[in-house]
Amino acid sequence: MRKHTMGLLAMAAASTLALSACGGAEVGGEPEGGASEGGDGITIGIKYDQPGLGLQDGAEYTGFDVDVARYVANELGYSEDQITFKETPSANRESMLQNGDVDMIFATYSITDERKEVIDFAGPYFVAGQDLLVAADNTDITGPQDLEGKNLCSVTGSTSAEKIKTDYAEGVQLLERPGYAECVTALAAGQVDAVTTDDIILAGLSAANGDGNLKVVGAPFSEERYGVGLPKGSDRCEDINAAITKMIDDGTWEELVAANTEGADYTPNADLNPPTPDACA
Repeated sequence: MRKHTMGLLAMAAASTLALSACGGAEVGGEPEGGASEGGDGITIGIKYDQPGLGLQDGAEYTGFDVDVARYVANELGYSEDQITFKETPSANRESMLQNGDVDMIFATYSITDERKEVIDFAGPYFVAGQDLLVAADNTDITGPQDLEGKNLCSVTGSTSAEKIKTDYAEGVQLLERPGYAECVTALAAGQVDAVTTDDIILAGLSAANGDGNLKVVGAPFSEERYGVGLPKGSDRCEDINAAITKMIDDGTWEELVAANTEGADYTPNADLNPPTPDACA
């Protein structure tokens, strides 16, 4: 099993790349600008700036989402050289599916009723929850309620930190950074007490840090069901769900979670994982 770890400098570089890039990278010789047609190949949207989930490092693509995408694509009949990975920023996911820029999306893409009005989902293949990343020796912060008067970092534009301020700790001091790599740097330097986003994203960041000085608190306080984004009316949902079920049953799902969070002391919420895919609409 491949180990997917990077240092903080590489994380920051990847984050900067993701913020500046708008197009897709080429894998397997597919033309840029549109999704693959017919059986010649498939274009899959992923994140480029999330260590442990979806990360571009030169011509390499690593992470849990990427590995799940490869597994599912293989089950659909596509070989590795028929897959084109394309950067899919959060704000552009629905439009990229609607415009035919990608065939499917694996990018920490939470299934919501609002999104289901304009696109379809297969899955979920993972259920995350908002959590906290803190120093490994921190015993004071066991959940969001302990952040009163503390300094909390999240990414600019994210609603995660505001949720904590509104629902759990009105007196928390919020620090925004352009990317999670910068938040982790601030945490490692003692400038903030915690970083918040989905637990598996935090686990990937902790694993990428690589020195064992950070930990995920392990007390998730939301439910984010990661699905496979599909164009409205897609006929692939049933086959994708069958692939996800097979991946879980044959042990690959558990192996991929462990490999992509190695060193983070992270265990997914056992009450919600591994999930059972929803019935296709």
